[in-house]
Amino acid sequence: MKSYEIRTYGCQMNVHDSERLAGLLEAAGYVRAPKGEDGSVSADVVVFNTCAVRENADNRLYGNLGRLAPQKAARPGMQIAVGGCLAQKDRDTIVKKAPWVDVVFGTHNIGSLPVLLERARIAEEAQVEIAESLETFPSTLPTRRESAYAAWVSISVGCNNTCTFCIVPALRGKEKDRRPGDILAEVEALVAEGVIEVTLLGQNVNAYGSDIGDREAFSKLLRACGKIDGLERVRFTSPHPRDFTDDVIAAMAETPNVMHQLHMPLQSGSDTVLRAMRRSYRQDRYLGIIEKVRAAMPDAAISTDIIVGFPGETDEDFEQTLHVVREARFAQAFTFQYSKRPGTPAAEMEGQVPKAVVQERYERLVALQEEISWAENKKQVGRTLEVLVAEGEGRKDEATHRLSGRAPDNRLVHFAPPAEPVRPGDVVMARISYAAPHHLLAEDPAFGVRRTPAGDAWERRTSAAAARPAGVMLGLPTIGAPVPAPAAAAPGCGCD
Repeated sequence: MKSYEIRTYGCQMNVHDSERLAGLLEAAGYVRAPKGEDGSVSADVVVFNTCAVRENADNRLYGNLGRLAPQKAARPGMQIAVGGCLAQKDRDTIVKKAPWVDVVFGTHNIGSLPVLLERARIAEEAQVEIAESLETFPSTLPTRRESAYAAWVSISVGCNNTCTFCIVPALRGKEKDRRPGDILAEVEALVAEGVIEVTLLGQNVNAYGSDIGDREAFSKLLRACGKIDGLERVRFTSPHPRDFTDDVIAAMAETPNVMHQLHMPLQSGSDTVLRAMRRSYRQDRYLGIIEKVRAAMPDAAISTDIIVGFPGETDEDFEQTLHVVREARFAQAFTFQYSKRPGTPAAEMEGQVPKAVVQERYERLVALQEEISWAENKKQVGRTLEVLVAEGEGRKDEATHRLSGRAPDNRLVHFAPPAEPVRPGDVVMARISYAAPHHLLAEDPAFGVRRTPAGDAWERRTSAAAARPAGVMLGLPTIGAPVPAPAAAAPGCGCD
């Protein structure tokens, strides 16, 4: 039986695509390869699911491919495939620079991977297949989800925006929406399997409906999710301020299982820079949305994306960004130093900001946001929060003898284990005793353990994994789907 390994770079869209790729490969008879402790590759097939957002994305890919070349040469039959946004962008370049690659596929035809691998094996030459438009909506493909209790649900693919710093619309195509009935059927099926949290996913998630002619389709979808028995938490990412309407705010506030958590990219607080970015809102509009969200949901935790040093950004422009950060009081901000993204209009703009200036501004922004995040988290001290127990969230849990999970507003909570056994997917109550900028701590043991169908699902999965023959162990699943990325990485492409 052949084994596979998937290496994923980029946003949640890529993470979810990798779940589809894993499902396709397992449906074709492959098994997930065990992780090598020494960094060696044991998989028969290694798949790179790439991102084209960062300036050095291609260097990273070719460096990794170069390191695999001698291992592939020493193992007849080993195959390497490259997919995702960089593959869509570079196409034949990949095979020219790395002729040992067997398959190159794009963002629109991930379902072709097993066939392309077999074709490459038989023909003994690279297979490059890049579709120009979506062939099959990803939701129709098999999926090997990373979490037993939380899941991504894609509601649309593509983006109709033309932000000057973003290449994603050129690689993912125009927005294409799924039918509401198909989305809800997938959510209901997931809940029947034990999932209790879903994150609705789209490149511009709240523009949902533009392709099917219903401007209120997204708020209707949120309300419909509220009627699904057993679905405890609904999140979505990432919305665009341009499309964030009052009916969405009302749906969030009035639907009990839609969490009071919002990730809404700002990018810049300067109207001048927003205009250069071709963002269709201005500072007043953005802060107005924040004000309405807080009026409807005073407990809402709001996070954002910010780019520092966009071409032409002046000191005054940057001060406007700091002003918005102070006014909005984000729970968290994913901050980036602008880097040229090949193929975008911004890469050719005049007024590229010197690296030293960008670095200085970036450090000031990070310091301000850390101060605000810490102050906002301190407001949680003394509160008792409902925590969905997670797996793999706390890197120091083993050393500290603690567990970790997410509060309803998505804040990360580390807590002392309760007296009775608890599983990932179960829910506990935790009294917060300490706050740091990026997490909360409950030093007393958690209590009120509620065993859930999600915990049952996790237990079934881990029992099945443990029963597999040696050599094809899948290991424990991670929650890697609907949780925010670490502070150094954005929860999306940074283009929403």
